[in-house]
Amino acid sequence: MFANYLIGLREGLEASLVVVILVAYLVRTGRTRHLPAIWGGVAIAVAVSLGFGALLTYGPKGLTFEAQEAIGGGLSIVAVGFVTWMIFWMARTARTLSGQLKGRVDAAAEAGWGALVGVAVLAVGREGLETALFLWAATQAAARDNASTTAPLVGALLGLATAVALGVGVYKGAVRLDLGRFFTWTGAFLVLVAAGVLAYGVHDLQEAGLLPGLDTLAFDVSGAIPPTSVVGTLVKGVFNLSPAMTVLEVAVWFAYVVPVMALFVRSVARPRRTDAGATPTSGASARPAQQGASS
Repeated sequence: MFANYLIGLREGLEASLVVVILVAYLVRTGRTRHLPAIWGGVAIAVAVSLGFGALLTYGPKGLTFEAQEAIGGGLSIVAVGFVTWMIFWMARTARTLSGQLKGRVDAAAEAGWGALVGVAVLAVGREGLETALFLWAATQAAARDNASTTAPLVGALLGLATAVALGVGVYKGAVRLDLGRFFTWTGAFLVLVAAGVLAYGVHDLQEAGLLPGLDTLAFDVSGAIPPTSVVGTLVKGVFNLSPAMTVLEVAVWFAYVVPVMALFVRSVARPRRTDAGATPTSGASARPAQQGASS
């Protein structure tokens, strides 16, 4: 549940900051007449994300077990790809996000109402689609282990609610976030979460008969740590790891975590080495939204 709360918080905070920047910039530049277009785009993005989630949930119904496992495994791997891209994208662009969005708003305002709607849909919709796909993978993993399938959704909704509250606080000037530090720590944690989803996706493909080694276990500690125990539930809920995993699952987990974590640490550390005399990343990343909101 905590992992899904973090997904909802991180993705929701990204979307909330995008909306805060767009709205604050239009208000500051005296273009409040364009605000309905922004909110309309946000509403469309939310509706598309919910529809995508419903399609993932109810689309595979009626298929054979092997087909459902194949679809589930494939989409879990796609979800890992999206989350990995999101982690590195935010680490790279967090400090310049405000300027990029303002430039898009200026161009869209000249192009017309529809262009502004498109900016909001694309900016917010990406986070919504990523969240829907990742949560679907989490609920599938919970269902496979006979765990609660509502816990991932509850965790994500709590995270989204927290993100919206933080977004409102930023807009009102009541909250000053250290965005650089927030996205660094959550990014590192999500690398571990994504590795667990990837391993789960591989297990699905093994059950579908598309990958070998289903009966070759690397370890099985379910006797000492039952899946329904507190420790088993926490490990599964946070890191998507099972008490029994195949050799291929473990190999894929390490093959993902080691290089991706190394690249992430390198990408986060590089700006601090190259900009030795500059203002720290965290302060720079927090100011654009804050300035736009407080003007």
